[in-house]
Amino acid sequence: MSMVIPLASRSAAPSLPATGAPTDPHQAFADAHNALSMAAYYLRQPAANVPGATRKAAQALAALRRLDALVQGEG
Repeated sequence: MSMVIPLASRSAAPSLPATGAPTDPHQAFADAHNALSMAAYYLRQPAANVPGATRKAAQALAALRRLDALVQGEG
């Protein structure tokens, strides 16, 4: 008799707004932090990946704007 062990939770993921952006301020903060970390990583490489760092910095800015909008909306 074999036992099946589920690999993932069966609960649904949180709903996203029409823009596809997360509605949790903690997630927006984490997104900004991760994007900035990756941008810094790209720039620290011996052959700096400036286009990649630029792309990640833009993603971080978008996450910070999303975070600001979420925080302003809660007040």
